[in-house]
This record gives sequence, structure tokens and C-alpha cells, in this order.
Amino acid sequence: MSAEALEEFCGSTFWNASYLDGEEPDLPLCLEQTVLVWIPLAFLWLTVPSHLVGLCKRKRVNSRYMSKLYICKQLVAALLFLAAGAALAVTLGEDFGPAKDENTAKNPGVYYTNPVLYAVSWIVIMLCQEAVRRRGAVDSATLCVFWLLQILCHVLPFQTLLRAALKQGKVIDLPRFCLFYITFALELCAFVLSTIADVPPEALETVKRNPEAGASFLSRITFNWFNSMVLTGYKRPLVQEDMWDLNEVDSTPYINRKFQSHMKTKLAAAQIAHQKRLENKSDKGRNRNEALQNGMSNGLGKDVSQDILMMEQKGMPKNTEKKKGKTKEDKEEYPKSWLISTIYQTFKWVLIESAFFKLLQDLLAFVSPQILKVMIDFTQDKSRHAWEGYMWSVLLLVVALLQSLFLQQYFQRCFVLGMKVRTAIMAAVYKKALVVSNDARKENTVGETVNLMSADAQRFNDVTNFIHLLWSCPLQIALAIVFLWFELGPSVLAGLAVMVLMAPINGLLATKARSIQVDNMKYKDKRLKIMNEVLSGIKILKLYAWEPSFQTQVEDLREEELKVLKKFAYLSSVSTFVMTCAPALVSLATFATFVGVSSENVLTPAKAFTSISLFNILRFPLAMLPMLIAAMVQTAVSNKRLEKFLGGADLDLDTVQHDPTFKSAITISDGSFAWEREAAPLLTNLSLEVNAGKLVAVVGAVGSGKSSLISALLGEMHKKKGFINIQGSLAFVPQQAWIQNATLRDNILFGSEYKAGQFQQILDACALGPDLKLLAGGDQTEIGEKGINLSGGQKQRVSLARAAYSNADIFLLDDPLSAVDAHVGKHLFDEVIGPNGLLKDKTRILVTHAVSFLPFVDEIIVLKDGRISEVGSYSSLRASKGAFSEFLDTYAKEQSNQEQSPTDSHDVELIPDGEDTEIDYPHEDTISVTLKRENSIRRSQQSGRVRLRSKSSLKEPKEGSLKGQRLIEKEAMESGQVKLSVFLQYMRAMGWGYTAIVIAIYFIQNVAFIGQNLWLSDWTNDAIEYANKTYPNWKRDTRIGVFGALGVAQGILVFVATVLLANASVNASRILHSNLLRNILRVPMVFFDTTPSGRILNRFAKDIFTVDEAIPMSVRSWILCFLGVLGTLFVICLATPFFTIVIVPLAVIYYFVQRFYVATSRQLRRLDSVSRSPIYSHFGETVSGLSVIRAYGHQERFLKHNENTIDENLKSVYPWIVSNRWVAIRLEFVGNLVVFFAALFAVISRNSIDSGLVGLSISYALNVTQTLNWLVRMTSELETNIVAVERVSEYAEIENEAKWITDTRPPEKWPEEGKLQFDDFKVRYRPGLDLVLHGITCSIDAMEKIGIVGRTGAGKSSLTNCLFRIIEAAEGRILIDGVDISSIGLHDLRGRLTIIPQDPVLFSGTLRMNLDPFDTFSDEEIWKVLELSHLKDFASGLEAKLQHEVSEGGENLSVGQRQLLCLARALLRKSRILILDEATAAVDLETDDLIQKTIRQEFAHCTVLTIAHRLHTIMDSSRVMVLDAGKIVEFDSPSNLLDSQGHFYSMAKNAGITQTDVTPL
Repeated sequence: MSAEALEEFCGSTFWNASYLDGEEPDLPLCLEQTVLVWIPLAFLWLTVPSHLVGLCKRKRVNSRYMSKLYICKQLVAALLFLAAGAALAVTLGEDFGPAKDENTAKNPGVYYTNPVLYAVSWIVIMLCQEAVRRRGAVDSATLCVFWLLQILCHVLPFQTLLRAALKQGKVIDLPRFCLFYITFALELCAFVLSTIADVPPEALETVKRNPEAGASFLSRITFNWFNSMVLTGYKRPLVQEDMWDLNEVDSTPYINRKFQSHMKTKLAAAQIAHQKRLENKSDKGRNRNEALQNGMSNGLGKDVSQDILMMEQKGMPKNTEKKKGKTKEDKEEYPKSWLISTIYQTFKWVLIESAFFKLLQDLLAFVSPQILKVMIDFTQDKSRHAWEGYMWSVLLLVVALLQSLFLQQYFQRCFVLGMKVRTAIMAAVYKKALVVSNDARKENTVGETVNLMSADAQRFNDVTNFIHLLWSCPLQIALAIVFLWFELGPSVLAGLAVMVLMAPINGLLATKARSIQVDNMKYKDKRLKIMNEVLSGIKILKLYAWEPSFQTQVEDLREEELKVLKKFAYLSSVSTFVMTCAPALVSLATFATFVGVSSENVLTPAKAFTSISLFNILRFPLAMLPMLIAAMVQTAVSNKRLEKFLGGADLDLDTVQHDPTFKSAITISDGSFAWEREAAPLLTNLSLEVNAGKLVAVVGAVGSGKSSLISALLGEMHKKKGFINIQGSLAFVPQQAWIQNATLRDNILFGSEYKAGQFQQILDACALGPDLKLLAGGDQTEIGEKGINLSGGQKQRVSLARAAYSNADIFLLDDPLSAVDAHVGKHLFDEVIGPNGLLKDKTRILVTHAVSFLPFVDEIIVLKDGRISEVGSYSSLRASKGAFSEFLDTYAKEQSNQEQSPTDSHDVELIPDGEDTEIDYPHEDTISVTLKRENSIRRSQQSGRVRLRSKSSLKEPKEGSLKGQRLIEKEAMESGQVKLSVFLQYMRAMGWGYTAIVIAIYFIQNVAFIGQNLWLSDWTNDAIEYANKTYPNWKRDTRIGVFGALGVAQGILVFVATVLLANASVNASRILHSNLLRNILRVPMVFFDTTPSGRILNRFAKDIFTVDEAIPMSVRSWILCFLGVLGTLFVICLATPFFTIVIVPLAVIYYFVQRFYVATSRQLRRLDSVSRSPIYSHFGETVSGLSVIRAYGHQERFLKHNENTIDENLKSVYPWIVSNRWVAIRLEFVGNLVVFFAALFAVISRNSIDSGLVGLSISYALNVTQTLNWLVRMTSELETNIVAVERVSEYAEIENEAKWITDTRPPEKWPEEGKLQFDDFKVRYRPGLDLVLHGITCSIDAMEKIGIVGRTGAGKSSLTNCLFRIIEAAEGRILIDGVDISSIGLHDLRGRLTIIPQDPVLFSGTLRMNLDPFDTFSDEEIWKVLELSHLKDFASGLEAKLQHEVSEGGENLSVGQRQLLCLARALLRKSRILILDEATAAVDLETDDLIQKTIRQEFAHCTVLTIAHRLHTIMDSSRVMVLDAGKIVEFDSPSNLLDSQGHFYSMAKNAGITQTDVTPL
């Protein structure tokens, strides 16, 4: 419409500039009646369709219920409708009513159209509100915004009418005047009502558990709904129970469903493409191969090798080297480029929404500098009206507020998106792991698969958070350059050039830093490896008094590590120097060029400060882009790894058929099976039928394919030909028991429901009754990871009990009897497996080596080299003299020597000793094992406690009675605010001098920064001074010179301060680490028994890492931020002294927000890390127990469990994300107020202030928002990190064991004879526990050979521990050659006794170091003992001879060799007293004979105490000591003891030993 038409429509002027000219501006009436009416209504009509569509759909909500709030809303709308009707009536009355005057003109059209427009709109609003109610939503964002717009647009006519009435002293058009104000009041009511959430009654429960579901629009954009969580977190540390439920769309099952459905289609398409590629490839195969050799393949070879490079840089497990050997072709054999598109498809709406918010925010960011420019011009031009200044100030505030709101919405969406992507990937990896084929499983170790879930998923998470910067950074850069060009013309390019040049410098520094980081990791890994060995072998170190040697080893490595750290710190100070100088140099280059190019160019305040705020905007994208690109490259690697894993082949489900028409339970017909698709078959031409209800034994030599046969029946092997048919359900007992980290009862139930009678019956049959009595919580005892608190035999029995409880039709038992004692084995066979056991009616396939049970089975299958060589009953096979009789001959011999096999016989005793805990599984990498253990134990305490409460039955012991039975103490999780003393402690470690100097230098740097800006503002004022004169060159050069000098000075000061801080923090690191190490090596053994080694290792790994790297960074950033904020406030106060009034209230708000946030956020972080480890440990557990889970068919249950575990974690991740938004929006609000007041006071005092300072103070204020935000982040981070100092010093202050060397030292040659005497010796493990030894009194002469026997828990090991003072006496004493051992130093004592421990512990290092860590013996002596211990041939056959590297835990030596090395250690020490803790299962018979022989010869002149588990070995001792419950019950020669028919006799009888076996020496 043209202006004329509009003027005719309203009957008054539409626009005249003179309205705004004057101290009291106003808008023309016509504009108010048209444009201001149409803006809100247009918004309303645009959004209406989406609401009305909802009305037509089926209702979700109980349509009868109407809340009071809803009724009020509709009532207000109805009243507004009436008001609009009244307005129309007034107009009609005036135009057509009886009182109409002929002469007056009719009302213009606007008086008809507006009421009608409004009336229709109010009806529409009523419909919209009904639609919202039917949708079940709590409120409507669009309606809320509409009411806000409506009120804002009506404010102007509101004041116009009022001012007109006041001016004329009377109201001209009374009816319309009244109607307008009534309408305005109603609109206000409507707005207030629209901001309140209307929660339907059926949703109240949900809202209680998840307040976000009931949050109104206003609460959602300001994150007010989160207040209650923050308040709780401020009052007390949050716990997992405080976490709210997740929204449906954020929960794992929902995300997983969505992701899987998209993944199916994308992956299928990718697989088809992949097949095509392969077909093309096979055509071009030959030519391609040659090309590959020359590295010519179209870029493919290149990106693989880069991929490998990346992996190596990232410190990937070493096996990438091995894999590189395969042709590059192999690496590419998987469907590609489907994962990213799947993620995009799944989450595209969130992406689009967040992109929209980001775009708005980016555009708004450039509005502020323009407003700043106008404001500076305004203060310069004193003729302009004051109201303009106020208007611009308000506008500045509005723009800043909108920017904050958009930015936080964008961040919220991006971070939640990152969380969802991580969740989707984790769930997908878990799901895949359950069905993955063996070929694919071979490619990834458990550790690598867990890595996919942790590291790679996390990478995707991090990249998604900032994915929009890919387009936003270039956009911001382009816009900034355009605006700068308007300001300064081509001289912008100079500044830009400086910025661009900075990028490669930063890049160079970054690559250098990365290589230093790699070195650092190398030393750190070495140090942790040694620490891990020290902690796992701490008992040996103590027994041999070897601690000092290892202390120096660790400290040497630590020094190397600190050197590298220092290098890194110096490098980062260079990059800080560059970063600090950058803004100064950029503005210097730009302004100098600008002024220098021509004398016309004058630097005005508007130009200078607008440019500076634009440069500030530019800094962010320029810094972010390189980081983003680096992150993208890393994610590309993760993407490849995930695509390869998720696109790998699944297990073939058709290997095993379930056809009910077959007669027999198990049928294999001419089957050949291999572990991999390409491999040669391991089992060939098997044909086999097993009838229902039979017990079939499978026997054969080691490696003949017994376990493979079981795997084939489970469908785990690859079928080459033939088929398998199985009728009925399976239960499976693997050779290595797989135990879950759950209660004992849950391990046995394995998802079935609990039936008390059946459960008890199975416990008794599996001989678990007595074990339960020993466990603190009975069957509710939490079992640690991998069954860590059960012995091998107990694990195997639990595994058998699980099978028995499952009540399946077919039982596959893979050698379950190997891990238990002979008598326990017999019990299990009789009660469970055998012809009269619990399972007598089931089909059972038993793989076994135990010859004694073979006569009782229905049928025996003999395997040889993967074929079935014989099948038949025991008697028929014996007669045939085939492979079976060979087998019998081999094994029957061994068994007679092995009557009492190892494991069960030390069930209880070893638990406090902590020896048995680690032998049952192969070592993984140190940290993961130990951390996993630590988490499992920590978790078991948390969940254990809750469970006891929830299911507590009558039998349970009370919490109190558990004192002392709890092996592992719970780790204290820090909570609450960190004490000041911790900060002081860190500063003390840094050195007070350093600390003071650093703070002073930073302060001076800040002064220089402010000085530089004040100088700039003074410089810009020259523009006014020399307005019409030529600008003198000397002045110009001075200005540029000083400006530049101040900039460089800042850089240099920061550099110096950072270098000093680096030195100080390296000092602190050194002091804290060496205190920790010194103390840990001097702590009594009890501490190591009650503290998982993972927890201690964590202090050396994560906490020391934090002290080394995170804390110095936090400290530096915090100081810089803090001083930055102070400087900003100072400058604003300097420019506008009024500002001081506002500082106090703003500071108070800021302080409270910050305190509330830090308390909550810190605890949420902790909860996140505590709840994250169960995800990985459950996953690791699943992968290691895959065959069991698949055999029982429990995949679904485990998937569900995994989803729940991830959800538990998300419950603390999501609030953490929100807490960051909550604080950011509040702090930005404070920052926006700072900007507003800076502008406002500049307007108020514009007559007394020069425009340069205005520019300075506002551009400073614009930057303060970010700095304030950072300050809170830094405070929070510093508080979180400084906790590490607390944790490290906690372990550096534990009380020590007795002194290593005291003033009373024994004679040089002591003990010369080797006499031992115990006087009424009593001992307990820890204060508060019962005695373990009750008054032992006996004396042992020199050169006696004593055997010590006794049941599990009789106190055998305790006795040796006391000799070495691993446990100190409670009463009584021990004398060796007349010297009371408690009077001398520990090293004097331990260095003169020798022990050959039960498990041979070796350390990584040379062979020589393992024998003689202090280098006290010559090479000849060492070769001599190697010869005596039958290792000489082995050692001289090694390339490096004595310098041969032993790997961690002696992995590269056989168990027998390790045992012989321990013997060599003992021989080397030549002491008069030898304690032999008999090595049991570890050694084959041959080695055992060697050891016994050597001991008899070489230690003939010594006193030897042997703790025996197999009676054979001590039948030739001089005397045998029989212990029972900590007392000596018999002590005499073996033959006398056999005659007296007491304890010893019955033990011998069980072991099948008779009088004839005794051969006294």
C-alpha cells in the first residue's frame, strides 16, 4: 500500500519525520493503527495452521478435564472478543446511530477493519488454546511470543493516548480510550497466563520424576526448571537417587530403535555397493595388485597408511604393526561410508533446529558492533537528543539478550545431540558384539572393542557438539571482513594477514607439542607399568626387601617424564605468548596501515572501537577452525573403525538346526568345522549320535579338539560341511568359569526366577553351602569382576550351579572338574553330573581328564587330532587297547600325584592375603584391568548395600556384624567444597616465591593491557583535536610506537610468567609424586589387602596426570580470567564512575550463581564418571562371556541390561549439560546488564566524557560476558582438579610399617644356625578382627626340615607372614638364633630370610634384575645358581643371555621356568632359613621333581619350613606340624603321626597315602 492509500484508510498522516524531531518524540497515529497492529497478528496467523491441524487429529488427552488455568485463559480471550465487538459497535453507533450528525464525516475504514481483525483473531486464539489442551502440552511457545509482541506493539499507542490526554487536560474519545486500556490490561493478563505451565493431572507423576516435562516456555528458554536440582546440589552433594528420569526421546531404547532402523537400510545399501566393488575388483584384480605395490592405487593406499599413522600417533595398541603386514587390500574389505549418513538420518531435525539458532546468533553477533558505532557517534555529536542514546542502550540490551537465548538453545541442542550420538553408537556396538562372528571377533581384542565403545563413541560425541562450526566459522569470518572493510577499507588486509600468518605458527607449535606429548605418554606408560608391577608384586618386594631398588627405578623414569613435561610447558608458553600478542599485533598492523596509507585517514573512536569489537569476534572462528579440523580427522579414523566393526559378518545362525523329527538329542553327521571361514577345519568328518538322558564323556590328549567339539555344538564354529541337529535347550559350563559382577545368587539364577527349595538343593549339590557361610553376605554377597573374590574352584562350582539351575535339556560340560580338588570333584560328580546326580535324566556331554569317573559314564568318545578315533563304553574301550588305553596310561600317572589339587584348598585363607585374586585371568593392559577391578569393587559396594536392603531376608547378618569381614573398604568419593588448605598445600609445593612473582607479573601484564587500550582511546581523540588541521607525522609515529610497544610488552610479560609458572608446577609435581611413592612403598601389607591395586594405581595415573598437566593449565587460565574481569570493571568505572553503584549487586548475583553451579556441576561430573564405568565393565564382561550368553540364549536380557546401564549414566550426563546452560544463561544475563549499564551511564554522562572512553568501556563490556562465563568454568575446573592434590596427599600420609633399618642391627652373619622359637605367639590380621593364630609355642632346631599342613584357613600362610613381620604380633614373640625379630629393622630381618613363594612373581626388566636387583652379585655367581636351578641351558640359549628382557609378569617364560627362577633367587641369597610356600598347580610334575631335588641338595644345611598342599612332598620331613584353626594340634615325625591315627592320618588316608610311602631322611 502506498502512504496516500494508508492515510486515506486511517484518516490521518501516516509518516512525518518531524514527529521524531524534538525532546519528546512520538509516532503518527496512523502508523500505530496499521503497522503496529499488523505485526503481531501476522505472526499469529502464520503459526495458526500448526495448531489447528492438531484439533483435527485424534485427541490424546482426557477431553473432559479442564484446568482452572485453561478456563481463565479462555475467559480472557472471550472478554477480549467482547471488547473488540464493543469497539465495532462504537464505530457503527457513531456512523449509523440515531445521534449521528449529518455534517460530521464517517469514521475512516481502520475503525471497522481493526475490531473485525481482532475479533476473528481472538476466536482463533481460543481454538489454539483448545488445541494445545488436546495435545496434552503444558503451554504453547508461539502463543506466549504472540502475547509478548502484542503488548510491546501496544506500548506505543498506550503512551501516545496518555500524553495526548495529559496535554489537552481531557480525554477526547472516551469510549475508545477506555476500550483500549481495558484491552491492554486483558492482554497483560493473557501474557502472564500464557507463561504458566498447565500440567494435566495424568502427567503429574511424570513431572515429579522429570520436571522438564512440565516446564513452561519461559522456564524452558531460561532453564528455570533446573533450579530445584541446583538447590539440592547446593545444600548437599547429589547422589544417583537425586537424578531425574530421562525424556522418552533421550532414553537409550528410543534412540537405539531409531538408529537401528536407519542403520539397517543404510548398511544394506552399503553392503550391496561393497559387493559390487568386490566384483569389479576381482575383474581388475591383477592390474590393481601391481598398482598397489607401487602405492599407486587411487589414493586408497595413501589414506590407509595415514589411517595407520593416525592410529600409531594416538598410541593405538601395538598390534597395528602386525596387521600392517596384511595387504592393504584386506584392510578395506568392509562396507564403507554409511555410518555418518545413518547418524544424519537419525538426528537430522535436531541438526536443522540447532543450525537455525546458530545462524540467528551469528547474525546478531554483528549487530552489537554497529550499535556501538552509533553510540560513539552519538556521544560525539552533542546536538542529538538524549532519547536516542537511551533507545540505543535498550536496543543493545535486547540484542545481547536475544543472542544469549539463541546461543544457549543452540548449545543445548548440540550437546544433547552429541550425547545421543554417543548413546546410539554405544548401543549399536554392544548389540553387534552379541552377534559378531568369530572371524570378526579375532580382529578386535576385548580391549579394542571396549575402546570402540568408550573412545570412539566419545570422539563422535565431541565432534557433534561443534559440528555447525564447519559452516558457521567461515560465515563469521566473511561477515567480519565485510564489516571491517566498511570501517577501514583495504587496510583490513594487513590485520587479516597477521591473523592468517599466526595460523601456521600455531600449527607448527601444535605438531611439536604433539610429538612431545607422545614422548610424555611413553614415559608415563613405562612408569605406570612398573608401578603396576610393584603393586601386584608388593608382597614379594616386601618379603625380599627389594623396595629401594624399585623406588629408584620409578623415580628415574619420573625425572625423564618431568623433563619432557617442562619442555611441553615451555612450548605452551611460547604459544601463549603468540596468543597474547596476536590481538595487539592485529590491531597494530591494521591501524598503522590505515593511518600510514594516507594523511586523509584519521582514526576516529567509532572506527577504532568498532574494528576492535569485530576483531574480537574474528578471534573465535580463527582459533576454532584448526581444532575442529584436527578433531574431524580423528573422528574419521573412529568412523572407519566403527564401520568396520559394525559392518562385519555376523555369526551364522544356521550351523545348528533344531529339527524335532530326529530321534536322538544330539546328531552330528559328517561334520567338519573351522574357527574361521578361510581356515583349515579343526574337526573333520565327525559323525555322532547322543541319545536323550545319556552321560557321554569326551576324552583325548591336550589339543585333540575336545573344547572345539563343544563350541561346534554351540554353533560358535564355522561349518565347512555336514550338519548338527540339537533338540531342546542348552546349558553350558565353560572350561574357564565366567562369573558376572553381580551377587552370587544372581550369578546362579542367571535371569531365571528364584525358587528357594530348588536353589538350596543345587547349592548343596554343588558343595557351595560351606563357602556361603564364609562369605559375609551369604548368597547376596557381591562377586567382584571376573569373580575376583572367589577362588578358581568356587568359580567353577558357581558356573556348574548356574547350569543346573537353568533346567535345560542338554548340558555341555567343558572340563568343569579340573579346577577343583579331587574330593570336591568326586562330590560334584556324584551329586550333580553322575548317574545318580541331579541331572541324571538330562543329556550330558562331559569333557574330562579325570580318569576315575570314566567307568561310570554311559559312553566315551575318544578324540585324536580333531577326529573321533573310538566310541564305546569304558570296558569295551579298555579291551581294545587303542588310543583310549594310551590316554589312560598318561593321565592315570599324573593323577596319583595330584591327589590334592590346588585351588579349593586355599579358598578362604587367600582372600585376605590377596594372592589368589589375580591368577585366574590373563593380564590385560595395566590400567584397564586395575581400573575395572576398582570400579567393580566400588560398584559392588554401592549396589551391594542397596540390594541387601531391598531383598533382605531373615537370615541376613546385620550390617554391624559385617565389620571386619568386608575385605575392601569403600573409596571415599570427595564431595562438597574443596578446602583452602589444599590450595595452600599446592602453592607450598610450588614454592611461595614463585607463586608471588607469577601473580605480580600477570598483574603488571594486565596493567599494560589496560594502558594500551587507554592509549588507543586517547589516540582516537586526536581526530577531534586535529579535525581541520593536518595530522603531524611525529605524533602519528609516537601513537603507533607506544601502542605497539605496550602490546609486545604484554606478550613478553605473559611469556615470563608462564615459564616461571611452568617451573613452579613441575616442582610441585616432583614433590607430590615422590612423597606419594615413598610412602606407598612403606605402607603395611594390610593396606594393599584392603585396597584394590587399581585404586592405588589411579593415584599414580589419573591424579598425578591431573597434577602434572591439568592443574597448571587451570591455575593459569583462572588467574588470567580473574584479572581480565577486574580490568574490565576498572575500565568501565574509569570511563563512567556511576558504574560503581551497579558493581556490588551484580557481583552478589554472580557469586551466588557461581557457587550454586560449581557445587552441582562438580557432583554431576563425579556421578557421570562413577556411572560410566559400569557400562564398560558390563561390556567387557559380556564380550568375555559371549559363548555362555549365546548358549543360554540370553542376548535380549543383556541388551536390556546394557540399555539400563547407559540410561543410568545419561541420567547424570543430561543434567550436567543442562547445568552448564543454566549457569551460562544466568551469567550472560549479568554480562548483558554490565553492557547495558556501561552504555546507559555513558549516555547519562555524555557531556563530561570523551567519546574514546565510551568506545573503550562499551567494547570492553561486550567482551566481559565471555570472560565471566570462563571465570566460572575455570573456578569449577580448578576446584575439580585440585581434588587430585587432596587424593595424592591422602595416600602420602598413611601410617607406615615399622622402620626398614633401626639402631639395633643384628650381627653381620646372623642367623648363623637357623634356630626358630615361637613363644605363645598370637596374631590377628587387623585390629578388631579375631585372632588367626592362638598362642603358637614351639621350637625348631637348626637344619630341621619341617612340613606344615592343615585345612584351608588353618593359619599356614599366616605363620610365614609372621616370620617376615608382614603381620605384626598381637602377643608373644619369635626368636631367630636368640634375636627377637621385632627388635630389628624390617630390611635386616627380611633380607636374611628366604622364601620361595607360591606364585612365582617376576618383574619386567632383565633376567639379571629379577635375580639381583641391587647388583650385589657377580655374573659368575648368577650363572652358578642358574645351573643349580636347571636354567643354565635356557639362559645361555638366549640371545641377550642375562640381559634377556622379561616381559610384564614374566609372560614370556613358562610357568615352570618362572618357578625355577624363584628357586634361583633363593639359592642366590644363601640364607640359613628357607620358607617354601609350596607351588601347587602351577608346575608340571617334571619341574616339581627338579625343584624338590635341588632343595634337598642345596639347602641341606638350612632350616626349611614347607607349607604343603600335597602330602607327598612332605612325607620325608623330619617333623610335620599340623595346624587347625590357628593352633598346633599335632607336631611329630610323619611315621609317628600316621601311627597315632589323628588329624594327619585322616588327611593322608584321603590322599591315598599309606605307611609304606614314608621315607624318612
